Amino acid sequence: MMIRSKYAFLQKLTRDLKMKSINIGEELEGATPPSVFIGSWNYPKVYAGPMIAPVQEEVEIFDSPERWIPERKTQEEIIDYRLNLVRGKQLVGVRDLDNHLVEKLQEISLSSGAIESEAQFRRKPRGLFFSEEQTPHGPSAVLENFEIENVKWDRELERAYHDTDLRAREAIVELHRKGTPFSAVQKALSVGALGEGKRRKLVPTRWSITACDSTLADHFLERVLEYEPIDTFRVHEFESLKNHYLILLTPSEWQYEWMEAFMKRDGRAMIFSDHETGKGKREYSRVGGCYYSAKMAVLDALDREEKQAGAIILREAYPGYVPLGVFNVRENVKNAMDTEPTMFNDLRGALEFIDSKLKLGLEAFRVRSNLLKELEVSRQTTLDSFFR
Repeated sequence: MMIRSKYAFLQKLTRDLKMKSINIGEELEGATPPSVFIGSWNYPKVYAGPMIAPVQEEVEIFDSPERWIPERKTQEEIIDYRLNLVRGKQLVGVRDLDNHLVEKLQEISLSSGAIESEAQFRRKPRGLFFSEEQTPHGPSAVLENFEIENVKWDRELERAYHDTDLRAREAIVELHRKGTPFSAVQKALSVGALGEGKRRKLVPTRWSITACDSTLADHFLERVLEYEPIDTFRVHEFESLKNHYLILLTPSEWQYEWMEAFMKRDGRAMIFSDHETGKGKREYSRVGGCYYSAKMAVLDALDREEKQAGAIILREAYPGYVPLGVFNVRENVKNAMDTEPTMFNDLRGALEFIDSKLKLGLEAFRVRSNLLKELEVSRQTTLDSFFR
């Protein structure tokens, strides 16, 4: 299965890292950015808890992925932020929202800023965590006690929390419309602070990220399918955090393909891909959560423009790349869609431009692609019938 081979490859990348997380004892005074983590192991009983930095100033940046690219943070700076976050945890049932720790996690997730925190652990926190789906964090340990100062809630998140008749899907869409950062909406969903009252529960962080991405993508797709297609080929380009993105928008009805190449130092690459046409994909993508993050970012931009298009996204991750979570894809694609596109009257010109921008070359992607081949065949058929 493709997703297993991809995750195995990325796990090998992180095993080879020579990194150390912060060294602390069994007691910690600091602040949470605010940040929480809900695990998925042993579901429906999961390890849930806060993430705390051993400082009390300027910690918001530690868990604000929407800021990292605009503020030109390097991969090394982001990793340093994340490995300074210590994860405390307790085993709780996903429906146990009256649990004392869970109530504090909800307070944290609805907060408008960092919160002074104190934690006592059962033993010295150890280890570090990297994932393609979630942002990294530093050492972890079971909590014996956890206290926070008084919290000032974000106004929009507070409204959504108190509206127990509002479905989670509607809450996610409305919060996004009002400009609430994606990471804040995702955390609120994860701690059971959104949705109809009786249906609320803890959602593992990894699942809540994809749930928010796919919910927003589905919402935007319903709207985009009603718009007229663009009238030229467009290419958006963006590069950051050892990733290079090229987004080809086609003057067609919605169709979408995601292709990513993880390049090795010897010039070879591992390439993974998935695609959809029409109204979307029913089964979970074989390339994981990045598929939905990129799709959401493109559809969000098309909806703002009130246009429809097909989208083929090519990603090159260069040697030295470290998995930082799907925020990396979402924010890169979002920034790419905000750039001025290069316009082309025909497919050939667009593909030649893309080929000139890829270190790997377009052919390596073409042999793995479904939609590129279909586009080229359909364009050639159209030309043949025109000259007949």
